[in-house]
Amino acid sequence: MLSFDSVCYPYASRRNVVYANKGMVATSQPLAAQAGLQVLQAGGNAIDAAVATAAALSVVEPNANGIGGDAFALVWHQGQMHGLNASGPAPRALTLEKLSAQGLTEVPKYGPLPVTVPGTPAAWAALAQRFGRLPLRTSMARAIELAREGFPVSPTVAFAWQQATKLFREQLKAPCFKSWFDTFSPQRAPNAGEIWRSAGHADSLQSIAESNANSFYRGALAEQIAAFVQSAGGYLQVEDLAAYQVDWCQPISVNYRGFDVWEIPPNGHGLVALIALNILQGFDFSERDTVLTHHRQIEAIKLAFADGLAHIADPAHMRVSVADLLSQAYADERRKLIGANAIIPTAGEPPRGGTVYLSTADGEGNMVSMIQSNYMGFGSGLVVPGTGIGLHNRGNNFSMQAGHPNCVAPGKRPYHTIIPGFLSKDGQAVGPFGVMGGFMQPQGHVQMVMNTIDFGLNPQASLDAPRWEWLNGNRVAIERATPEHLFHGLAALGHDLSWSNNRLAFGRGQIIWRNAQGVLCGGTEPRADGTIAAW
Repeated sequence: MLSFDSVCYPYASRRNVVYANKGMVATSQPLAAQAGLQVLQAGGNAIDAAVATAAALSVVEPNANGIGGDAFALVWHQGQMHGLNASGPAPRALTLEKLSAQGLTEVPKYGPLPVTVPGTPAAWAALAQRFGRLPLRTSMARAIELAREGFPVSPTVAFAWQQATKLFREQLKAPCFKSWFDTFSPQRAPNAGEIWRSAGHADSLQSIAESNANSFYRGALAEQIAAFVQSAGGYLQVEDLAAYQVDWCQPISVNYRGFDVWEIPPNGHGLVALIALNILQGFDFSERDTVLTHHRQIEAIKLAFADGLAHIADPAHMRVSVADLLSQAYADERRKLIGANAIIPTAGEPPRGGTVYLSTADGEGNMVSMIQSNYMGFGSGLVVPGTGIGLHNRGNNFSMQAGHPNCVAPGKRPYHTIIPGFLSKDGQAVGPFGVMGGFMQPQGHVQMVMNTIDFGLNPQASLDAPRWEWLNGNRVAIERATPEHLFHGLAALGHDLSWSNNRLAFGRGQIIWRNAQGVLCGGTEPRADGTIAAW
C-alpha cells in the first residue's frame, strides 16, 4: 500500500493534501462536495455520497454536466470491484442512411441529431438501489434545494459558462436553441458570486428522486424529452427512453508495477490508458521531469490512441477483443515502435485471441470513482423547455464511415470519452482517481498513475504537477508551468510543441487514496474550484 508520509511534494500549490478517516468527498465544486459529506454524516455510505455529489454537480456545474447526460462509475463495495456503464444508445430510428441523405459526413456537434439516450438519472437510481443505504429523495435533497433556492456561481464555472454563452450566441441560431438561452443565459451568463437558480431543474430532480428515475424514462419527463427532440428534427422516441437499462459490467485492468489499474471497458476509452500503461511498464523511469520520460509517455499515448480510435466501439460491434489489445505480447510489439524521435503511429492489429468527476470514500472501506458529462460543455445546446434538462451530444463521437466499428447505427452506443479510474494492490483498494476533459482523460490517467507509482507523489502533488496533452499527429500542448528544458528537449526529438495558458484544457482531477490503517488521503484539482470535504 502507499505510504503517505514518505511521498515527496515538489510542486507548489494553494492547497495541502487532506487527511481523514471517517469519510471524504473530492470534486470540482465545494457545494457539491459538501452535499456528499452531509449524506455521509446522515448515515449514508460512499455510494450514497456519490449520488448526492453527482446530483448536486448537475446543478452547480451545468456548464459541464446535467440530468440529460451520461455517467460511469467504479464502485469498491465490501471488498469487491463493480463497474457501471450508464451511457445511452442512439435512437432506434437513427441510421447512417438518414444522416447521409441530409448531406452530412459527420454527426453534428449541436442540435437534435447527436442526442442519444441519457444515462445519468438511471445511474443515480441503480447505484442507490444496489449499494446505497438511503433513498434517492434523501440523497438528492440538497441538489434539489440548490436548484430551487439558488447558489453562488463559482469562478471557474462562471468563466466556462461565459465562454459557452459567447460561442452559442455566435453559432446556435435555430429556434430549437431558444430554451437553452431562456434557461442559462436570458440576458448574459452569470458572473462569479452571482446567485443562479432553476425551478425547472429543481422540479425535474424532484420527479427523478420521488420516482427512482422512472419518470425520466417511462413518465411525463420522458414524453416531454422525446416530443421536444422530435419537434427539433431529431429521432429520439419515448420507446428509446423506456427501453433503457444501465450496464453493470466487469471492469478491466492491467497490473502496473504491482498495482492494478482499473477502468470501465468499451464503449469507454479507459482502454486507451491501459494500453499506454502496458507499453510504458516495459521502461524504467527514475525521474519525472526528464525529456526521455515525457517523450516515452507521449509516444505511448499516441500508440494507444491509434488503437483506441480504430477499435473502440460498442462492444457488440468491436472486431478486436480487449484481451488482445492488453496482451503483453502486443504491448511488447508496440513498445518497439518508440525510438529516439517522435513518430505518427497507425493502429496495430493484435493477434486474435465539458465533464465532472468525483471521488468518495467512507469509513467502512467503500469507495466510488464516478464521472458524468453532457460533453463539450453544455452538450447539444438543447434544453427541454421548462425542465432545466440540457441534453447531451454524445452521438457526435460516432463515425459515419461505413464499416467502421464505431459507425452510427440504431440502438448502438458511441465511442465514449468519460472514464473513472481506480487503483488497487494485492486485492485491497487504494482508491479512486480521475481526470475529466474529453480526449485528455486517458492521458491524465496515465500521468496520475505514473506520478503516484513511478514518482512517489502524494495525491495533491500528483494533481499539481504540470501536464501535457497530445493533440494529433506530433502536436503536443504543454502547460506553462512545465520546466523550459523539457520544451526544448522534446522539440529537438520532433514533437511539435506549443505552450498553453489554458489550464482547463489539461483536465480537472480528483484523487483519494486509502492506506493500510484506513486513513484517507485526498487531493483536488488546482485548475478548478475543487475542494475536499472530509470527516
